[in-house]
Amino acid sequence: MKIYTKTGDKGTTSLFGGTRVAKHHIRIDAYGTIDELNSWLGLIRDQEIDTHTQEILTIIQVKLFTIGAILATDPKKAVLKNGEKRLNISEIDQTDIDLLEKEIDTMNEFLPKMTHFILPGGHQTVSYCHIARTVCRRAERQAVHLYKKNPFEDNVIAYINRLSDYLFVLARKLSKDLKVKEINWIPSKKH
Repeated sequence: MKIYTKTGDKGTTSLFGGTRVAKHHIRIDAYGTIDELNSWLGLIRDQEIDTHTQEILTIIQVKLFTIGAILATDPKKAVLKNGEKRLNISEIDQTDIDLLEKEIDTMNEFLPKMTHFILPGGHQTVSYCHIARTVCRRAERQAVHLYKKNPFEDNVIAYINRLSDYLFVLARKLSKDLKVKEINWIPSKKH
């Protein structure tokens, strides 16, 4: 497979199925942001963190590739003439969302109760989680925007939404693991 094709030199790119769109198209923004998120998760996974979290992050990264493929597919060409789906990949289903919820609940059991918003930071690894969380929220906004124009699997939006929750709780868990003090946001009052 050749890395460069030169077909995008004029500002367009090809969706899965062959349709060409502008590189600033919402579909490209959506799956491009999923790709960016996946890269941040790789960076978090490369940190000195527990093996279980590394394994879960790998599972999530695989699911993000699936989501990217779903978002990169022209909906008009997603199904072949014989009715088969063009993408020969698993879909995002409820069990994928359930895994994130289970991980969130397990991590939350060992964390102090939240009484305030928490300022991102405290340790580089924790900060990576917060950056990934905000990229995930951006991906969610873009995916929702795209969904309103061209619907796709409902579970994709739910998965991205739950993933941002997972990343927030993971940041808190890693703060605890790394013995980093969480700094609460206390709004200052004007006098």
